[in-house]
Amino acid sequence: MVNTDETFVIVGGGLAGAKAAETLRAEGFGGRVIVLGDERERPYERPPLSKQFLAGKADRDSVFVHEPDWYDQADVELRLGQPVVHLDRAAKTVRLDDGTSVRYDRLLLATGAAPRRLDLPGADLAGIHHLRNLAHAEHLREVLTKTGREQGHLVIAGAGWIGLEVAAAARAYGAEVTIVDPKPTPLHRALGPELGAVFRDVHQEHGVRFHFGARLTEIVGENGTVVSVRTDDGAEYPAHALLVAVGAAPRTALAEAAGLDVVDPADGGGIAVDASLRTSDPAIHAAGDVAAAEHPLLDARLRVEHWANALNGGPAAARAMLGQDISYDRVPYFFSDQYDLGMEYSGYAPPGSYDQVICRGDVAKREFIAFWLHEGRVLAGMNVNVWDLTEQIQQLVRSATRPDPNALADPEVPLESLA
Repeated sequence: MVNTDETFVIVGGGLAGAKAAETLRAEGFGGRVIVLGDERERPYERPPLSKQFLAGKADRDSVFVHEPDWYDQADVELRLGQPVVHLDRAAKTVRLDDGTSVRYDRLLLATGAAPRRLDLPGADLAGIHHLRNLAHAEHLREVLTKTGREQGHLVIAGAGWIGLEVAAAARAYGAEVTIVDPKPTPLHRALGPELGAVFRDVHQEHGVRFHFGARLTEIVGENGTVVSVRTDDGAEYPAHALLVAVGAAPRTALAEAAGLDVVDPADGGGIAVDASLRTSDPAIHAAGDVAAAEHPLLDARLRVEHWANALNGGPAAARAMLGQDISYDRVPYFFSDQYDLGMEYSGYAPPGSYDQVICRGDVAKREFIAFWLHEGRVLAGMNVNVWDLTEQIQQLVRSATRPDPNALADPEVPLESLA
């Protein structure tokens, strides 16, 4: 066990940082634990921001990781509204924006990611929104309520998970929704054209308009506020509000300035870490959205921006900081709820990595499982409105077996028999 006079500092007040602090105490670490967050909110979970909370189905208190008094009870020093602006690896200190310094023996970087912004005429107008933090979600919920009440138009740049989930919430409020995306289907990079079409259809059935194969080129304003958007193929759409949902960039500036190894943005970016989530400095680990980790199971360096990675990566990094032998090989997992469609995805099948998609169940009724395969091996699986199968799907991914395609497509064949 690590000496009780040591100080472990966690930079980042999100889910990964909060669960890391919790794990340090659960594992018996008796030294100082300091969590430095740049927001003024205590750590919270992000999925509700585009789901239940945004839709008005969950209250504000439901998003937080711990009760307010947990940090005092666990003797975790939670310092909010204190961004870290400099990391001195030689002195083992981090400097806050108010000029104070904090010394560490072990450091965890859980700095997350920041929403990407549009660089085009009109990008500084009022009425342009992003969705990354609780303040964004609170403001956007007010905007959607007003837009729906007045039957106004919301334009969304980007047909990824955030864009689609916000579209579903906006339609529930009564707003008109148009989504613009350069790809031919929603979720093109995540699911490919085969399954992206399923999400296209369900949104179109609920009145969402898509404009695929196009990019925004101009945001038009009046009196300093957005009123419409124009695309590169000459279309123009009215916009009482514009949501920019074109992805997020890992917040690596602190690590880069300190000389830590980082991944080229063209390859996904992030702080380079090994399978124990350790950076190129043995006293520093990284977890969550910002960490690009060597994945032992997938034999690839992977940066995952989903909730489960923060939930599990924070504790894994904490155990590694304590000197435990950690190999972080969790199967990537994420979930989404849109209208009456609920799904869970396990695995990793980026574009170009698979050569076959097999479905079992009824795709038309949206009660099915989809599998992405390469040379017969299951790379990933997604269950849609069919539940309690995550463990079996993940075991198929882990097993590296090559199940019979007919058996994989047959709902009568138990998945566990194929792993």
